Amino acid sequence: MKGIVFTEFLEMVESKFGLEITDNIIENSDLESEGIYTAVGTYDFNEMVSLITSLSNEVNIPVSDLIYTFGLYLFNSLVSAHPDVVKGYKTPLSLLYAIEDHIHVHVQKLYPEAELPSFKILEKTDTSISMIYSSSRGLYRLAEGLMEKCFEHFNGSATIAYELLKEDGTEVKFDVTQNG
Repeated sequence: MKGIVFTEFLEMVESKFGLEITDNIIENSDLESEGIYTAVGTYDFNEMVSLITSLSNEVNIPVSDLIYTFGLYLFNSLVSAHPDVVKGYKTPLSLLYAIEDHIHVHVQKLYPEAELPSFKILEKTDTSISMIYSSSRGLYRLAEGLMEKCFEHFNGSATIAYELLKEDGTEVKFDVTQNG
């Protein structure tokens, strides 16, 4: 997993829960990297699992809710780091529709070894989109948070419903309907 995800996660933890909690989760996790991450490095996904689990234990918030919160946080960071990728889109639905064919293509150019989820579009209208999220990591709540923030970025909101097609969250159907 790319180091930028780790650095952004730890920045989110520090901003929302404080430096002491951040230090505690690093100390309480079994990290080969010892919690020292660079944005350009690549680290074992199990370290992220360990950090999120430690955070969940520390703050008594379910892991899935923390992953969702991280998705909300990560969207703004990604837009700040790569504004050109998003500025070509006029609506949140057009951006979501382009995840697989444009956004992820751009990400793969920047981070060739990144393991990205796939999004298969089932249906798209002017006000909604249905898609299947697939990822061996099962971070569908991260995707949910990113989608919600995408609508906020365009000064809108949406109803985002999901159905687990596989119990472990590695395949999930999202139905997203723009509000208003």
